[in-house]
Amino acid sequence: MIYQISHRTLYSYDSPVTVAHYIARLQPRQLPTQSCPWHEVHIRPEPGCRSTGRTDAFGNTVVYFEVEGTHAELEVVARSFVRLIPRSLPDPADTPPWESIRDACRSNEWSAATAAAEFISPSPLLPHLPEIAAFAAPSFSPGRPVLEAVLDLNNRIFTGFQFDPAATSAATPVAESFRQRRGVCQDFAHIMIAALRSMGLPARYVSGYLETLPPPGQEKLVGADASHAWVSCWCGDAAGWIDADPTNDLLPTGRHITVGWGRDFSDISPLTGVSIGSGRQTLQVGVDVMALEE
Repeated sequence: MIYQISHRTLYSYDSPVTVAHYIARLQPRQLPTQSCPWHEVHIRPEPGCRSTGRTDAFGNTVVYFEVEGTHAELEVVARSFVRLIPRSLPDPADTPPWESIRDACRSNEWSAATAAAEFISPSPLLPHLPEIAAFAAPSFSPGRPVLEAVLDLNNRIFTGFQFDPAATSAATPVAESFRQRRGVCQDFAHIMIAALRSMGLPARYVSGYLETLPPPGQEKLVGADASHAWVSCWCGDAAGWIDADPTNDLLPTGRHITVGWGRDFSDISPLTGVSIGSGRQTLQVGVDVMALEE
């Protein structure tokens, strides 16, 4: 399947801004099951300095830009074409016991498991929380195949937490969203990552897109799609990294478009930076994901 993606971000300022320095992470990654043959980013006002072709510590493509000069708005529009190839997944019962994954990641010898282990430690937005560790434990009975345990945890978050965009913001701590048992995809991904790490399993935060389908008989609304977040867990040398989407209770295989990954949202925010000026700013984000014929 081929997708056409448009991601528009607009900052509007109460009073003019004189300088803005930003980093954008908006280009979908090149993966064995995903290619991005075309991508462009338009920025208004035109940046005085713009650096492309760089990657961050996790291999995500970044664009750094500077806008110097008085401006009342900053608009960043990214457009991409992405081709997805459905991924086949292993039988969960055939994956290794979760303890063997945990133990392999603790080895003193270099391996794919010890490389994945960088995603076990607490990260800026995800400290170790005993209450989340206690929540995770029932999914990880002794000897249980790792993917079975991941699926069970994925389902427990889906059924036990309520999707509520009004309950949290991007700044809500994971402890608070866990206490409320409600939030959005970012919250559910953070909770699941914290739970997996509490069991000694590598887990990373994945940012991307998922096409929103309209109700039967209705037309798709422009701007109705949104950025999405899910989880990727290391499941051993044979299975590698396997994605899980606790917001939708599924393992992504062909409709999730990956932009990038990191330890948590702070590593992979689509647009981060600083602006110099006085007054408040408002943010508008619009995303369109359109499926095209091959």
